Amino acid sequence: MFLPKSFENLANDLTILPGVGEKTAERYVYAIYERDMDEVENLANSLIEFKKKIRNCEICGCLSDYNKCEICESDDRDKSTICIVEDSKSVFFIEKTKKYRGFYHVINGLISPIEGKNPEDLNIESLIKNRITKDVKEIIIALNPSIEGEVTSLYIQKLLEKFDIKVSRLSYGIPMGSDIEYLDPIMISKAWDDRKIIS
Repeated sequence: MFLPKSFENLANDLTILPGVGEKTAERYVYAIYERDMDEVENLANSLIEFKKKIRNCEICGCLSDYNKCEICESDDRDKSTICIVEDSKSVFFIEKTKKYRGFYHVINGLISPIEGKNPEDLNIESLIKNRITKDVKEIIIALNPSIEGEVTSLYIQKLLEKFDIKVSRLSYGIPMGSDIEYLDPIMISKAWDDRKIIS
């Protein structure tokens, strides 16, 4: 199929994004073509600014425009809790719930020997060495309920045994509207272990 070279180049570049295949990339190119030059320049400038400015918070590891993120800089957060999460996306999702007011620690991945991810490849050591102060009373482990998540959670729990602090985990129940026959065995197992007494 004939495509102008500039069209083809942009479509190819867009496929680096997750979930963007050839057809989706072509739709995006048509959409960009139909926008005003000002809007396209704003998009291009935002991409460049993002890539130049974004970094990991030197305390918690979350994405930030500065060396320290807004959460770690805040005086209004609960100093007694640290929530351990896999990545910055998890922080942003938890923040949207407005249920948690403590601090975070982003480990940037999960232990996965198959993918060559070992404990030393994750941001765990800084948690143990620098984050657990006398103010911290509870560590909340909020990792995905996958095999890798379970392995990583157990590893972190083991490291935390030497500290006199409460360690908790999110409850992984069966999602509303789900059929048990379609659920992952790990999900069923966690739901079983986390079952609540109702009478």
